[in-house]
Amino acid sequence: MDLSLQVKQAQNGDREALEQIIKAIQDKIYGLALRMLWHPEDAKDATQEILVRIITHLGTFRGESSFVTWVYRVAANALLTIRKSRMEEAGLTFQAFEQDLDQGISDARVAVSPGLDEALLLEEVKIGCTQAMLLCLDRPHRLAYILGEIFELEGPEAAKVMGIAPAAFRKRLSRARSEIVSFMQRKCGLVNPQNACRCRRRVPQAIKLGRVNPEHLLFAGDAQKAQEFPQVLSTIRQLEQGQRAIALYRSHPDVTVPKDFVTMIKSLINQLGA
Repeated sequence: MDLSLQVKQAQNGDREALEQIIKAIQDKIYGLALRMLWHPEDAKDATQEILVRIITHLGTFRGESSFVTWVYRVAANALLTIRKSRMEEAGLTFQAFEQDLDQGISDARVAVSPGLDEALLLEEVKIGCTQAMLLCLDRPHRLAYILGEIFELEGPEAAKVMGIAPAAFRKRLSRARSEIVSFMQRKCGLVNPQNACRCRRRVPQAIKLGRVNPEHLLFAGDAQKAQEFPQVLSTIRQLEQGQRAIALYRSHPDVTVPKDFVTMIKSLINQLGA
């Protein structure tokens, strides 16, 4: 993604160029924030805050790295220090999550509301659960895992984003990867078919506890991709055990900012006098 021309124009006060930049990077920032914070509303608020930082500090970009790397660096600084999200407030740990997954497993069928594809409920549980696993990591290790494994940034670039040495990044990524893989191998029926926990068996409990609202799904919106997941899962299970966890994360659908976001950002640009 080469935005060098738009960046120079925006630095010289071109608002149209600035809007083009925001449109090009907003989904990347939102995707990072969503994986770091879990809830879409928290991610949306964080994305707005990050974009404000980018808009107001755009003049400090000197091209010493790629613009996207600089954007991720701004986002990383924000996401490592921003107030706790509603899910982080719960203080989730791998031990507590493991105990939670041992409870409420049910083979009872859930009555699906008219017009709601059951596959979407399974997708909602799958994404919500795997995203919650990330919250069991502290923020630095969570960010390292997202950048290195999910976003597939090269080690030196990811280290620049986090503002640490490449060796320190590799160490964080290795530890985060080990914890995620170990947990999924013990508990996740998607990664290890011998495990009892299955998305379908978690749906009744998730609805009962209010973690899934069939009338307002937070993550699942693409019915076709949800229906195709069994075939994707078959491919994932053919991988080595250590590769299944990351393949599961990479199978998540691409995320985009809410539809009203562009209008909100345009208003924000005008308010800031950019």
